[in-house]
Amino acid sequence: MTPFSLVAGALRRATWLLAALAIAVAAPALAQDVAALRHKNAALQDKFASNQFGRPLVLESTQTSGDLRGDVYTVVDHPFATVKQALQVNDHWCDILILHLNVKRCRSGPDGKSIHLNVGRKFDQALEDAYLLEFDWQLSAATADYFAVHLNADEGPLSTKNYRIQVEAIPLDAKRSLIHMSYAYGYGFAARMAIQTYLTTIGRNKVGFSITGRNAEGKPVYIGGVLGLLERNTMRYYLAIDAYLVAYSLPPAEQFERRIQEWYASTERYAAQLHEMEQNAYLEMKRKEMRRQQQG
Repeated sequence: MTPFSLVAGALRRATWLLAALAIAVAAPALAQDVAALRHKNAALQDKFASNQFGRPLVLESTQTSGDLRGDVYTVVDHPFATVKQALQVNDHWCDILILHLNVKRCRSGPDGKSIHLNVGRKFDQALEDAYLLEFDWQLSAATADYFAVHLNADEGPLSTKNYRIQVEAIPLDAKRSLIHMSYAYGYGFAARMAIQTYLTTIGRNKVGFSITGRNAEGKPVYIGGVLGLLERNTMRYYLAIDAYLVAYSLPPAEQFERRIQEWYASTERYAAQLHEMEQNAYLEMKRKEMRRQQQG
């Protein structure tokens, strides 16, 4: 095997792993309660008012040995009843997750307690070339003032593990809600090596959202590396939830088109971090994937 083929093979494994990590999202095992979220909302008021996102949104990211975690806290202009109704249904999550570039197909389990994802590369791809991730889905709470849902999968490719999604929300007033989304995953040696290959090759110039300093011209310097990768996918997931909520009140026949248009437009507002493909290519890819998803 030539050195070139070795590098090419490593890159294929790295980009394959990143496709899985892009959908491999996780959260703490226990949801926060209403009081904790209200306290967090109060503590974040200054950051909600002034940040790099141009909206009331805060993104936090942390790395420990064998674990990465991202958290989004955001105020949305949707009543809590709407947020809860939209996000507490198992089937709705496939309509959310399919918006992500790496999701090729999403199917809800017949029991309403699982979700099956085919994840792959950021282009049109046959399902047999994609990786199947099977998530348990649980509505953890749905009261008058608190909502929480979890998805979790124990294993993924290349020594990745403990895949989960958590989204929770509380009402702020009659028209606004606070949403908290957690994203994380565990990883071992093989995943660490694949990520490092990506970060030293095609991902070396990609950045996240946290500002680590200012350059000589006073412009922000954004975080790179592993945490930059984590932050990009954290935002992609939040924007998928946001796009779903934006389109939720439309007639059912109009919702999908509005969702894909909204998701792409939202990611392009942060093009330095999130741009991957042109609009027409993304829209056509998602329309094809949705047709395939509807065929079963």
